[in-house]
Amino acid sequence: MYKDVKYPSRLLENAVEAIGGLPGIGERSALRLALHLLRQPAENVHHFTEAINALRDNVCYCRQCQMISEEPICSICADERRDHRMICVVESVNDVMSIERTGQYHGVYHVLGGIISPIAGVGPHDLNISSLKDRVAALCASGANSGLETATDAAVEVIMALPGDVEGETTAFYIYRQIRNLGEVKVTTIARGLGFGDGLQYADSFTLGRSIAGRLPFSAK
Repeated sequence: MYKDVKYPSRLLENAVEAIGGLPGIGERSALRLALHLLRQPAENVHHFTEAINALRDNVCYCRQCQMISEEPICSICADERRDHRMICVVESVNDVMSIERTGQYHGVYHVLGGIISPIAGVGPHDLNISSLKDRVAALCASGANSGLETATDAAVEVIMALPGDVEGETTAFYIYRQIRNLGEVKVTTIARGLGFGDGLQYADSFTLGRSIAGRLPFSAK
């Protein structure tokens, strides 16, 4: 009966194709998940699909730092208790969540949305670097005009919390060259308690927290 048919139902086939479009999900895993959903009570599946629809339709990116948010300005950028003159530059939203779990950082963030990778066809203009430059320039200008007594008070600290591989170092160096002459800018990098090429999301909270707390001056060499 099903000699020339891959699935007994077109609806099942469509579900498998949709689930299989997710990263890291092969056809067998997609089929297993589709059959699992089919066995669940209808209200459970409807709740699942409604949550996914709400995520896609209602979540946006913070217009200041590019973090996921439900408002134009995310809760971190809106928090007046944060040090807004300390900006931690990260590759992805995952990195923000990893650092936040440590409880060791009280500044704000800037999510690049990737790193420079010529092999993957990702250049500086594909990332949120120009907005970072504008943000740092505005902070430097506000510090210079605020009457702060010392250069330390007026300085903006930009923390490079990027991967320690070649692409991450290339991205950090490019950003450093873009912001170093904007004003009183202190550029630092997290201490390397991580292995070469390791992403921040794979580090335990203790190691990552110590890396943030023990950050070092950025070297352009």
